Amino acid sequence: MTGWETFLTAAIKVVLAFALLLNVTILVVWFERKVVADLQNRIGPDRAGPWGILQTVADGIKLLFKESVTPRKVEFGPYIAAPIAALIPALLIFLVVPIGRPFTLGDRVIDLSGMDLNIGLLYILALSSLAVYAVVLAGWSSGSKYPLLGAVRASAQMISYEAAMGLALVPLILFTGTTSLHQIVELQSGTYLNFIPAWNWILVPSFVIFFIAGFAETNRAPFDLVEAESEIVGGYHTEYSGFRFAMFFLAEYINIFNISAITVTLFLGGWNGPTFGLGAPFDWILPIVWFLAKTTALIFVFVWVRATLPRMRYDQLMSFGWKRLIPVSLLWIALSTVAIGLRRMPPSWWPFV
Repeated sequence: MTGWETFLTAAIKVVLAFALLLNVTILVVWFERKVVADLQNRIGPDRAGPWGILQTVADGIKLLFKESVTPRKVEFGPYIAAPIAALIPALLIFLVVPIGRPFTLGDRVIDLSGMDLNIGLLYILALSSLAVYAVVLAGWSSGSKYPLLGAVRASAQMISYEAAMGLALVPLILFTGTTSLHQIVELQSGTYLNFIPAWNWILVPSFVIFFIAGFAETNRAPFDLVEAESEIVGGYHTEYSGFRFAMFFLAEYINIFNISAITVTLFLGGWNGPTFGLGAPFDWILPIVWFLAKTTALIFVFVWVRATLPRMRYDQLMSFGWKRLIPVSLLWIALSTVAIGLRRMPPSWWPFV
């Protein structure tokens, strides 16, 4: 493959990934409104488009043309940079997630991801940590006490639960021996006993800890203390309106999709699933369908939890992170390390043999 072909392929992947994220965000917002309405015995959006599916598009157009009011006491540079700093990492994280099986086009093998990094997990953790800067910049630069209080809450919350999220991935890395998302998915192909999918079932504690930390990282209920309307009006983005607010809103829902997609990739087999021997083109279309179906199931859990659980107090939130999740993560690392070490010992070293 020539240099121009490589560049063109990468550019097409990036454009398609961004287009997918933007369209998925529209569907996720609509999906949340419909599911919450059903759970609360309401109708939900039903005016704009079939089943109200264009309501999110109408809201986006409204925010695009709405006046963006700039308060007099803001620090203008950081104030403008904050929503951009929130959106860009959300868009970039998805580039390393494989959404389907690689396929051959001519003499080239095309991976269905923006890029295949051998340090994909570290890339995800690094970019997710950058979201803290967006929150801090927004709260500090707004020149108001309510956004500042929301930013302090958000930064403490995100740092706390990032620790638990990172610790939850240590047993996964030890178990798979890689930080490449493509290789992690490949290792989950096949079955146990000819009928059980070879997903990372044994890492259930890591899955639970990672997914709970994902709720806190995306500021979703019951961890939405940074946007507690009854206490701090709207949190760190109180002083934002119009398209600037829309960028924060867009980043939140992209991150919901990202966390769900990453969890599916790491623990639920990624795009692996039966293809029923249908042959081309279903042998690469069905994996995409399986990936999106699993991701949708986890997004439903996000919505279900929001409609079900009340908001935690802030002291409960911090206590749960530092006194529950992190100690359990450390204990799970110790137990999994011992188990993996025994698994890799030669049989003559095994006890009771």
